[in-house]
Amino acid sequence: MSLANDAMGFGLRVLNRFAGLSLVDRIGLRKPAEQVLYQATRTGFRTLGAINRSFGATQKLLQPARLAQGRSAELFDLTPNEEQQMLRDSLLGFAREQLRPQAAAADSACAAPTALLRQSADLGIVMMNVPEDLGGVGGERSAVTNVLVAEALAQGDLGLAVACLAPSAVSTALVLWGNAEQQAKYLPAFIGENLPAAALAVLEPRPLFDPLVLSTRAYAAGGGYVIEGLKSLVPRAAEAELFIVAAQLEDQGPALFIVESSTQGVSIESEPAMGLRAASTARLILQDVRLPASSLLGGGEAGIYSDCINLARLGWCALATGAAQAVLDYVVPYVNERVAFGEPISHRQAVAFGVANIGIELEGMRLLTWRAASRADSGQSFARETALARRLCADKGMAIGNDGVQLLGGHGYVKEHPVERWYRDLRAAGLMEGVVLV
Repeated sequence: MSLANDAMGFGLRVLNRFAGLSLVDRIGLRKPAEQVLYQATRTGFRTLGAINRSFGATQKLLQPARLAQGRSAELFDLTPNEEQQMLRDSLLGFAREQLRPQAAAADSACAAPTALLRQSADLGIVMMNVPEDLGGVGGERSAVTNVLVAEALAQGDLGLAVACLAPSAVSTALVLWGNAEQQAKYLPAFIGENLPAAALAVLEPRPLFDPLVLSTRAYAAGGGYVIEGLKSLVPRAAEAELFIVAAQLEDQGPALFIVESSTQGVSIESEPAMGLRAASTARLILQDVRLPASSLLGGGEAGIYSDCINLARLGWCALATGAAQAVLDYVVPYVNERVAFGEPISHRQAVAFGVANIGIELEGMRLLTWRAASRADSGQSFARETALARRLCADKGMAIGNDGVQLLGGHGYVKEHPVERWYRDLRAAGLMEGVVLV
């Protein structure tokens, strides 16, 4: 880790501890302290990014750069370390103060505000997963940290969180599996001032979709590849400049391809859905799209595609956990303040048990997701743990969204309260593939 990173980390730790003091509330400095912490994080990433971009531009990339494997703890402990907790707290502040107030309007407009996307980019979410050698600020690979980031953002709004995280899925895939040529060509754009919109496109519009059985086809032709197919619910597709597309490679199996939006045969069709409306989802249409041989990511290895699917599913588990936490945080004060028949409705046993069940299932979702991410960081097999987390988060996430609506009664059905939107968004956790990557 560089001296600049250490200095920024020390400064943020001091600010974070100050913001956590009870004295701050008593003397009325809570809001200013949170603003200072947020601005310090934003400025710190901007400064580091500018320094590292200058350094990275002077290097000749002879081989692909990878983040170092995260160190596993000797004992089983999923408690976030000090740096992870600091990052999580900063992003929670951003999610609650920036994402949540704009979520309803973004849902209605089916688009995330440009200024908001720029703010999320300023936080350095994308650059965290780009190695310092390439101009980013990443020191080591950490799926747990990425899970914490996704969970924190989803507590503001799940749809906006997807819009903010979609480009980092592409940059992360390039760091994990891209060769030197691919990294040199595409990664510099993700560490500049204006990050490109980009997306990982896996899902296809057909019932019971299986990411291991793809209808999108790719075959070798003329020294390169030709892709044909249709991808569904791709976030920010209309403005995206780069896609990583999953396709069935002839005589080989599922593989990932880098596709530029300007390539002939690529077109976009609007596809607003029940949920994730703020992510501006659309269909990606690929008709006789001809790509160079260098577009194949990771040599088409089956293990790479499998890891991509599992890491994306962990991302959706983290998003579902964050949105479920938002439901719980909203429901608890509501049932304590809502009075019926002369007493708060939380005094009713059915209501109290309903809230308790949300808390219990939420902790199970979080534990399974963190455990699977921890195994990924330590280099162990995490496919089984990811499958367990995916099933639990899909089932219980939808149930928590439904319970949130039910506990608010008639208020849960109207747009005046955000739970109806969270209910719609949480249903995506059980069907989405790709899009995010931890």
